[in-house]
Amino acid sequence: MTVDARVLERLFATVEARRGADPDSSYTARLLAKGPAAVAKKVGEEAVETVLEAMQARPDRLAAESADLLYHLLVLWAACGVRPDDVWAVLAAREGRSGIAEKASRPPE
Repeated sequence: MTVDARVLERLFATVEARRGADPDSSYTARLLAKGPAAVAKKVGEEAVETVLEAMQARPDRLAAESADLLYHLLVLWAACGVRPDDVWAVLAAREGRSGIAEKASRPPE
């Protein structure tokens, strides 16, 4: 089965469309209404669940948790004013570079 790689852009558009919707009728609107910090916390929870499924070696559950993580990450991007194209541009700029070299080129925090 081939899945359209633009699924994340379509999902992001749906997330954006839910902004300002009734939080009682839209989970996405409810998340966005809570603000970026609450959404970031949810992303962290989903990341932990994803890691746990990977450690349990359950590919089907890993795929499901990964989908949850990606959805919540898209909501976080929307809450923080980041668009998928912003992330794709960063990834494209890093393409072809060693991960070690890329990390070494970052300024210290």
